[in-house]
Amino acid sequence: MALFRGNLKYSDVTAKADFLNRRQIMAGAAGLGTAPFIGGAAQAKALEYTTTDYSVDVDTTPKDDATSYNNYYEFGTDKGDPAKNAHQMKTDPWSVEIGGLVDKPGNYGLNDLLSGIALEERIYRFRCVEAWSMVVPWIGFSLSEILNKAGVQSGGKYVAFQTLNRPEEMPGIGWNPRFPWPYVEGLRMDEAMHPLSMIATGMYGESLPNQNGAPLRLVVPWKYGFKSIKSIVKITVTEKEPPTTWNKLAAREYGFYSNVNPEVDHPRWSQARERVIGGGLFGKRDTPMFNGYGAEVASLYAGMDLKKNF
Repeated sequence: MALFRGNLKYSDVTAKADFLNRRQIMAGAAGLGTAPFIGGAAQAKALEYTTTDYSVDVDTTPKDDATSYNNYYEFGTDKGDPAKNAHQMKTDPWSVEIGGLVDKPGNYGLNDLLSGIALEERIYRFRCVEAWSMVVPWIGFSLSEILNKAGVQSGGKYVAFQTLNRPEEMPGIGWNPRFPWPYVEGLRMDEAMHPLSMIATGMYGESLPNQNGAPLRLVVPWKYGFKSIKSIVKITVTEKEPPTTWNKLAAREYGFYSNVNPEVDHPRWSQARERVIGGGLFGKRDTPMFNGYGAEVASLYAGMDLKKNF
């Protein structure tokens, strides 16, 4: 995989002493065969990974902000609701149904799904359509690993995703019954197979918190955050463009592609600038095209009208 390195380093994301200390602990644990685990018993995959900086030179995000300022409507619409309520969601055991135009459809337990896949820590920018941004060190792997394991058939042109839908564990579902649950999203196949498209199982050197989409979430760093669907339970390869939740709710506001584009405003938020979470009173900056990943992904949209295909 090609490395797309920027200027941000992991020591900028957390305090340098904490960073070095955790690396020493993890190195020692790995040597003893007792490295920490991603998740619970059903996620028994050792937390051993390499680090790649895919970010650009931007302000960084404290862990407490990244895990407490979230959009996850299944747990409530306020930014703090997911951190307060997501503990109710059970993530062990967990399985993902993979189907559609694949050679090996089935209901995959998490251990089977992650078997043979190496983890990598990637430092990505994260941009919300609400015009705020973060920088997050995710742990996971390229989405293509799962798609290749399932075997995409020649007719597969899109990948559809679905989030867990358990009202008894996700109180926001009951609070908002008009929302078209379950949450669904989708990517074009070349987007899904791009090496930057990631399945995250952890962040900040630890298991992925429930409020951030445990145990498996999508991270597509050049798109607005709502495309990065959380707590995935279903992946389907299709020939036709799949429906997406926000496009069903407000098609004029949320297109299928949802690429970060400072030249195309949302009706309620200008996209020209962004507020950096954790950046203080003056933490605002211009929004880069494709969230700063244009050199890697602009070719996917060559010849497309990005205002029409927003």
